[in-house]
Amino acid sequence: MNPAIPYTIEGHVAVITMNNPPANTWTRDSLDALADLIKQFNANKDIYSLVITGEGEKFFSAGADLKLFATGDKQVAADMSTAFGRAFEVLSQFRGLSIAAINGYAMGGGLEVALACDLRIAESQALMALPEAAVGLLPCAGGTQNLAWLVGEGWAKRMILCGERVDAQKALDIGLVEAVTEPGQALAEAMQWAQKSERQSPTSIAACKRLIQTARREPMFAGMGYERDEFIDLFDTNDQTEGVQAFLEKRKPKWTNS
Repeated sequence: MNPAIPYTIEGHVAVITMNNPPANTWTRDSLDALADLIKQFNANKDIYSLVITGEGEKFFSAGADLKLFATGDKQVAADMSTAFGRAFEVLSQFRGLSIAAINGYAMGGGLEVALACDLRIAESQALMALPEAAVGLLPCAGGTQNLAWLVGEGWAKRMILCGERVDAQKALDIGLVEAVTEPGQALAEAMQWAQKSERQSPTSIAACKRLIQTARREPMFAGMGYERDEFIDLFDTNDQTEGVQAFLEKRKPKWTNS
């Protein structure tokens, strides 16, 4: 286990905690470890969802340590951008539900890891920004793409081109997060959401997630075709049989993620 991203498994929920004091920044090692960890979770049928949060009361994550780029070494830039991109793309492709419990500052790559998740919950004191352009850089881990998809081009440009920070309430208003909690409560709320998702078939969730994300890159008519294909493919799963039988027998289904 990488000490910068320790994790626990609670029931069917994997909980990752970014833990690199003082600001829970990302390193090449921790990014590579995150990608490997998500792959492990994907291979574990007992894990249905994951939650990611930050250690401490102040930072969710401040992204990359800018000292890495102080020399202007392009190879370092290439290595880090590749590591960020790979890690967060693997996270976005996690087969189950992923939730970011934003417990403080989420800046740069710290916000981008939240953007790679399916849902985001922010504590009321949280601040979010993509400030890279202020230091001659740009968000390179999905920030320009995911933020615009979530909040629209206008707010994406305000945050990236104008360097605007948004607090938790504004983030909720513009659709950057799905809920705001009191300080210290984001993780508990995220766990409740993850547990609610366990009522759904994990194989159905994986299929639905693939379809929803397809809408980002394919026209709607193509997605409708994929939708029908995925529906038929579910009849090859044990969970489909169990779900229908449980409903008819008026009992809770026992999912096997198979």
